[in-house]
Amino acid sequence: MLLHRLEAGRPQQSMIVTGLRGVGKTVLLNAFRDVAIERGWTAVDAEVTKNADFADRMSRLTRRALFSLSSTENWKDRARRAAAALKSFTVTFKPDGSIATGLNVDALSGIADSGDMSEDLTDVFIALGEAAGEEGTGVVFLLDEVQYLSSIELEALISALHKTVQRALPITMVAAGLPQIPRLAGEAKSYSERLFTFPRIGRLGERDARDALVLPALELDVDFESDAARRVVELTEGYPYFIQEYGRLVWDNARESPVTLPDVDRVAPLVDEQLDESFFRVRAGRATPLELQYLRAMAELGPDAHMAGEVAELLNRTSEQLGPTRASLIDKGLLYTPSRGLAAFTVPQFDRHMKRNYRLEPPPIRRR
Repeated sequence: MLLHRLEAGRPQQSMIVTGLRGVGKTVLLNAFRDVAIERGWTAVDAEVTKNADFADRMSRLTRRALFSLSSTENWKDRARRAAAALKSFTVTFKPDGSIATGLNVDALSGIADSGDMSEDLTDVFIALGEAAGEEGTGVVFLLDEVQYLSSIELEALISALHKTVQRALPITMVAAGLPQIPRLAGEAKSYSERLFTFPRIGRLGERDARDALVLPALELDVDFESDAARRVVELTEGYPYFIQEYGRLVWDNARESPVTLPDVDRVAPLVDEQLDESFFRVRAGRATPLELQYLRAMAELGPDAHMAGEVAELLNRTSEQLGPTRASLIDKGLLYTPSRGLAAFTVPQFDRHMKRNYRLEPPPIRRR
């Protein structure tokens, strides 16, 4: 629907898919990329990282998109103007000129050279959208982990997309990030709720979770007894990545088909061990000792969102003392804030990992 409306010259909201880790956001971005390419669109993708230069990344993505529209010798007027705008942008934000290699045009004076990120990125996006329209196609930016954009960077991206929507240009963005993105976008630009849709994905329902486990196995002549499948759905809580890991390890360890409940229970500790090593520990490894204690205290309270004061009480400290610790965990992407005063894990079942692998020091306070 998104690309269809843009192809028809009708404005349409860009999309930011939100959800916890391991629910399939990146898989959806890859699927959207395939759809865009099948429809003849140019798709450029990148994963946002905290320390990468935003202007550098957007310049490289725009350059890649521009060269994908047509070869330089076949550039039409709009494409040459887009190249000139991009050169202005790169000279302004990346003076070494490395990204401008191969553009073979002069920078446009007064276009994308003000030094204001929002204004200049808007100029680049408009020029690129016009070039795509001249070629009878469009450009879609696919960005993962957009929660790592700073407020200035997110504001620039929103402003640039806003102008392309106003002009009904064939340029859009599909992104993915953690659940706090709608709030961050709203704080960056008040009109962001009109510019984006924010579909949220999470755990599968019971029937879908069972199908995700059982149907791929049936294609390989492996069946699950009903209570075995029910047990996997219960243990995974319907999270797709966990279902995938159970399916793989049950397949490797079951003696025969159909898979039975004892087969599942026997493999459960192996799945926990595998998830600890490949999924959880790589994230917990970014935390300091005090941050690990904060996470462990949250796990003691349960898997849901918790007030800062509740966590501080378990650690015999005040919420003010632990404020920087909490902020650092949010900055590292281990926690997010679903609403004011609350924090929750960004990773499903992270509380279980913390309880399996870390002790809470000091011991929990007896709660009245």
